[in-house]
Amino acid sequence: MTRIAYLGPAGTFTERAASQVQDADTDPELIPFHTVLAELDALRSGEVDVAVVAFENSVEGSVAISLDGLAFGEPLVITDEVVLPVSFALLVRPGTTLADIKTVAAHSHAEPQCRNWLKATIPDATFEPSASNADAAREVQSGRWDAALAGAFAAPRYGLEVLADEIHDVEGAETRFVVVRRPQAPPVPTGSDKTTLVLFPHDDHPGGLLEILAEFANQGINLERLESRPTGDGLGQYCFSIDAEGHINDEAMGAALMGLRALCADIRYLGSYPKAHSTASSERRAPRTGSGVDSAIWLEQLRQGHTP
Repeated sequence: MTRIAYLGPAGTFTERAASQVQDADTDPELIPFHTVLAELDALRSGEVDVAVVAFENSVEGSVAISLDGLAFGEPLVITDEVVLPVSFALLVRPGTTLADIKTVAAHSHAEPQCRNWLKATIPDATFEPSASNADAAREVQSGRWDAALAGAFAAPRYGLEVLADEIHDVEGAETRFVVVRRPQAPPVPTGSDKTTLVLFPHDDHPGGLLEILAEFANQGINLERLESRPTGDGLGQYCFSIDAEGHINDEAMGAALMGLRALCADIRYLGSYPKAHSTASSERRAPRTGSGVDSAIWLEQLRQGHTP
């Protein structure tokens, strides 16, 4: 039986993503963990076979603990991804009204996605961060907090009521989860794949990032995500976490990786895997030849203290 770790307790969006993992085992065992790092440690030790972790949200951005948990420590690889639409419900103990709510708990990534709704609906309530949205629901059940932002599907698990549903500040918000395993050969290319890397430059110098980007551009590879993360070696010491279109078995990706290896002190390859279907529009913006702004005037306005 395949053992799949997810951020618990039962009733999280991560559990829902884990239930969609494609595996030869049709009846996997889903095992909750209290933190993302505990999931990854269990995978590294062999306690579980797969870990599913939230990696990126379309509103709040990347999940730093997941990025760093994969960038450092014993190597692991991403073999698949799951994208879920995300909206929240306000879960309360039976009989609770909006006027009764003084505290609202949720995972720290949930609050920014519902901030305007909370401000407009229960402006005097205090937000309390929890290890997960389902953990917040469990703490509402115990009486610690008055309400939780979580998936509506978590309500019956904890004997709670849905006081409000479809809560979100941005329509069509999605969260991307990655399926992580111990190092192994990547899935075969599908023609619609993604490769995730962490690049550690030799040093910090003018044009260093440009040199890295040129290796992708020269091979016609589009980057879907690029961000810097601190290495922990001191202020100003950063690595680059990247999602690139394509598969390591593609000739273009192979050439880019060889060029990057010569430029970087180290590269952590985190896998090539099929892209998940997203409900959001995948159409790219048409290329633009210019901004239509007089750059010299714009610069002078900035120098004069104006913010056009």
